[in-house]
Amino acid sequence: MALEPSPFRPDLLKGKAAVVTGGGTGIGRAVAEDLLRHGARVVIASRNLERLEETARELSPLGEISALACDISDPAQVKALAEGAAQKLGRVDILINNAAANFIRPSEALTSVRWRKIIDIVLSGTFYCTLEFGRRMLEAGSGRVVSLVAAYAWTGAPGLLPSAAAKAGVVAMTRTLGAEWAKRGVLVNAIAPGPIDVPQTREHLWPTPEMQEKVLSSIPLGRFGTEQDVSSLVLFLASELGRNVAGEVIVTDGGQSLGRGALDMLAELRAVRAKPKAA
Repeated sequence: MALEPSPFRPDLLKGKAAVVTGGGTGIGRAVAEDLLRHGARVVIASRNLERLEETARELSPLGEISALACDISDPAQVKALAEGAAQKLGRVDILINNAAANFIRPSEALTSVRWRKIIDIVLSGTFYCTLEFGRRMLEAGSGRVVSLVAAYAWTGAPGLLPSAAAKAGVVAMTRTLGAEWAKRGVLVNAIAPGPIDVPQTREHLWPTPEMQEKVLSSIPLGRFGTEQDVSSLVLFLASELGRNVAGEVIVTDGGQSLGRGALDMLAELRAVRAKPKAA
């Protein structure tokens, strides 16, 4: 998706260096693009190096961007990512924890393998990245960490138990480190996007007009969010504009989390569809 003209000045992040996990597609790619457009040098990371390198080639006219493969659920790979990013960038000023995993399934049908997969990526992976990069930021006396979560971290959502539990952990981590690290110059915050209408969500979450209408009817603003709605908040929190924000979760969902009836119905419908049939 092509980003709209930015309301921020082009040199907002000049001289800054950023790492974006899950930066090859979707919101992560949009965030990487906006960081580049505003003067930052960027490393994008995910497990799929081929896709990352394609994204890096496409965004390279905007500025300095590199791709590094990393499975954030593996602390050894996260350490290697931090070392590789430091070699390419000199130091990292901004970390965007965007990598995630999710699926919809009735809670009683969950397996320990499925549970661990989501927890390992969303909660543990965010922890590994935040601590690995955060220690370096603390030594430098400055830095920004922004994690992507979801409003159902504090409301819950049928069929999304592992993700809701993991993201709730990230919210608690954000608030704890926000209070703990602010006095040492490192600001830790999070963003909770609502429904973003992109090809992946249309395919996996609302593949029919009926489902799409259910989601839209749950959003008081009456429209889906965009990737740029998220990336603009990242720019705010990653720059001096957000210098007085620490340990906060900013929701950008058109008011959906204030009244979740239709979203819950959609999740329940998809959970029932996904329920294994009896033999």
